[in-house]
Amino acid sequence: MNEHSKIAIVIGTKAELIKCMPVMLELQNLKKGYWFISTGQHSLGKACESFGIKKPDFILSEEPEISTKFFSKINNSSVVWCFVMISKIKKLVKNLNPKYVLYHGDTMSTAVAAISTSRILNPFGKNWQNVHLEAGLRSGSLREPFPEEISRRISSVFSDILFAVSDLTEKNLSKYKRKKNKKVIRVGNTILDSSKSIYEKNKSKFRKEKMPYVLINIHRHEHLSNVRNMKNIVEIVNSINSKGIWPLHDNTKYFLEKYGLYNKIDKSKTTIVPLKSYEEFIFLLANCKYLIADGGSIQEESLVFKKPCLILRGLTERQEGLATGLNFLTMDVEEAKKIIMNLEKGIEIKEFKNPYGEFGVSKKILEILE
Repeated sequence: MNEHSKIAIVIGTKAELIKCMPVMLELQNLKKGYWFISTGQHSLGKACESFGIKKPDFILSEEPEISTKFFSKINNSSVVWCFVMISKIKKLVKNLNPKYVLYHGDTMSTAVAAISTSRILNPFGKNWQNVHLEAGLRSGSLREPFPEEISRRISSVFSDILFAVSDLTEKNLSKYKRKKNKKVIRVGNTILDSSKSIYEKNKSKFRKEKMPYVLINIHRHEHLSNVRNMKNIVEIVNSINSKGIWPLHDNTKYFLEKYGLYNKIDKSKTTIVPLKSYEEFIFLLANCKYLIADGGSIQEESLVFKKPCLILRGLTERQEGLATGLNFLTMDVEEAKKIIMNLEKGIEIKEFKNPYGEFGVSKKILEILE
């Protein structure tokens, strides 16, 4: 078996690429080859160039020109795509025959990678172990976030090695420790490596805003498909007193316009801007006053840079952040406005131990696989 074939990494989205990037860079620094398989869920080429990693060796479906292949919730086309991906990944990995297949997170690409490389679909001649990075996150509800919570649970069932990101996620996976063919290992979250290294490398390229500002990031499918949620989010965003900067996703803009809400955003306070590269986004995050968001990774990034984050959701799979005093969880409009009032005044940021570990997670993962 040659060096190039020991590890295959399956990635679908930019978020997965961001968190797998430090693992890939570490492999490149060690002069160890790897197969890079893209499902085509997002277009990854430009991000690969900016991160200094090679472009995919294989792209299994046509990449979208806009930010994502799937504009909103699960539908017939996305279900068909998943079945096609399972077949393609299964066949490709069997031909490559690596020692490990790595995949990350909680997307549709994650779930199909776990299923297609599992023992169930490869009962004979499976020489590899399939590895789930960022395993064990749980919100406790299949509906929120959807379909990510389902993807996480599927990946836990079908993976051989589960790399947990925290004490709580390791506890969530405790039942798998008793399984003969499974390993649960707590290592931390690679986002610590990604966000800090990208910021340090690129911070001199961007100019800081003259005024304090709030960084806004909204894109969850369960919000976009719910007009009431979107109305509440616009009302909450309009309650800020500081300048707001809102890099807008294609699908978020589509639904804001569909519901007649885009023009109700107070543009005198909040500036709508196009989506940013990760380099520029993390610079904005590192220098903002506080965050208003509904995503997952941004909760972890807020802890890395010690920025308060109002999480507009009913539940979160990243519950450890709530204990730090920097993450605030609510979808109640009045409660959110009260939190914003306090954040506008400025809150005391106390010292805390990052629940997602320390820098160097990516190196630790590769040392364990070795």
